[in-house]
Amino acid sequence: MVSIHMPSRKSTATGRSDTVPIAAVMSFLKETRGLLTWTLKDLQKSLLITALQAHDVVTALELQGYVKPSEDDPHEWVTTLNGEAVSGSKNPRFARENVEKALNSLRERIHNSNNDSSSPYTVTEAVAFGDFLEARAQVQAADVGIRLVARQSKSGGKESVRKREFLKRFRARDVKMNLLPYETWMSGRSHRSLLSGPVRKSRSRSSGL
Repeated sequence: MVSIHMPSRKSTATGRSDTVPIAAVMSFLKETRGLLTWTLKDLQKSLLITALQAHDVVTALELQGYVKPSEDDPHEWVTTLNGEAVSGSKNPRFARENVEKALNSLRERIHNSNNDSSSPYTVTEAVAFGDFLEARAQVQAADVGIRLVARQSKSGGKESVRKREFLKRFRARDVKMNLLPYETWMSGRSHRSLLSGPVRKSRSRSSGL
């Protein structure tokens, strides 16, 4: 289990803790696979967080041995082998345009499913994120968070199993994307909505790390 210890800062205006969800941090580390170095601004841009939050995140990651300063530039960072492993990253091997095509096909399947009254679920959230959002020639499989809402309630305790099977059919065995149960933090970082289209540009604060 990933364990990252970060100082919890509270906003004097709201009294809320301005920490970042661990899962969101891991999603950023995953995106850095294939990069020689990255900066705090890259972290801010990806997770839509403040400079102070980015500093806290990097400090925590360095303490855990997941990142280290670049030997050539103290303002740049390197993701360590441990960081690559804990984030679940893979070597970028897909052409970016092919990942885009896969996401467009998924968007169409979601649209058709939502318009099909016989479908057991409605997709109410579908957000894609990953290194495909950057201008890179080779990328990893896109991660897509999907929220499923049952059209009709069913008895029994196998709802989670039915949802997993439904997501498998949505994926259609396409290795260029990973379908995940939707979590709120996925909409709080840079992403592409497969329901409405645009990449999120606004800044969002969330708690959890």
